[in-house]
Amino acid sequence: VNVVEALQEFWQMKQSRGADLKNGALVVYEMVPSNSPPYVCYVTLPGGSCFGSFQFCPTKAEARRSAAKIALMNSVFNEHPSRRITDEFIEKSVSEALASFNGNREEADNPNTGIGAFRFMLESNKGKSMLEFQELMTVFQLLHWNGSLKAMRERQCSRQEVLAHYSHRALDDDIRHQMALDWVSREQSVPGVLSRELAATERELDEARLAGKELRFHKEKKDILLLAAGQLGNMHSSNC
Repeated sequence: VNVVEALQEFWQMKQSRGADLKNGALVVYEMVPSNSPPYVCYVTLPGGSCFGSFQFCPTKAEARRSAAKIALMNSVFNEHPSRRITDEFIEKSVSEALASFNGNREEADNPNTGIGAFRFMLESNKGKSMLEFQELMTVFQLLHWNGSLKAMRERQCSRQEVLAHYSHRALDDDIRHQMALDWVSREQSVPGVLSRELAATERELDEARLAGKELRFHKEKKDILLLAAGQLGNMHSSNC
């Protein structure tokens, strides 16, 4: 079986059966530039999830197949009813989150707490699968990582207002550019912070990729930090 073709056919079939794919059924591959093995390839699925080659790949074609293989396995697994966001799924996920953070049940009912916001996000996406939910999850992970959620709280924005605003926004170049500018200003305030964050992010991305995990958050972080580094480089050259 040609796993690259099988993955594309899987998503085209989902679209033909009425799946709500905002950007169509196209599966997007991205090779990491390299002149020698091991080659690394990432694949982004129509729902926004991202996976990468998880084996030692001596050729670019093998890297593409490896990425397609792990993405296809996850795409098929995602069709299982247990991956659908239902009332039972929400209760189980919220209970697990409360246990992880030693939270109490009142927090889950308060939209201004982290757990309450998580519940609100799940309830807003009832009926979707976890892979379809991935894009929104990644946006909020990035907003938290970047300090944007904290800044919005300081401006008296409620979590529900923030959620309502970002729930309908795709992860686009505008969001990436704004976050990159935040990192440019951090680097100007604390020289070296950008390279440290980038090194840590690259480690996390490699570890998650080799473990066959979903990568969108780690990869977006890396892309934003590289964008910030490029903007700093442009500023330095224009000052010379």
